[in-house]
Amino acid sequence: MNYDQSWMGYGWVGGAEAGAISLAAGLVLYFAFHWFGRRDGWSDARQIGWSYLLALLLTARVDFWNLFYFNYARLQSLQLLQAKLAEVHDPDGIGTRALCELMGAAVGVFVAWVLRGGHWRRR
Repeated sequence: MNYDQSWMGYGWVGGAEAGAISLAAGLVLYFAFHWFGRRDGWSDARQIGWSYLLALLLTARVDFWNLFYFNYARLQSLQLLQAKLAEVHDPDGIGTRALCELMGAAVGVFVAWVLRGGHWRRR
């Protein structure tokens, strides 16, 4: 997330809050892509895919970057590691937040699709 996370909780509470933000983003983005896609004749799959991708890019990219960075970057000193960890809100809960953001965006797009009247079979 690209905003101040200091107000968020730690652990699963912070993950649920991050997931709720991703859910709201997925919901709004699906309705926006549905409006845009209906004009241009997009299929439901294209609307769902772009909504999900953009919701993740807007809400989860910093947490995924931190996961990647702390797993693969070569941190040469303990001081550098401490400085990088100090920049992250709840470094122990990065994986939980990332998981909840993935699920929140998926649930948000799905709920918007259902509210729009999507169904499994069309005849």
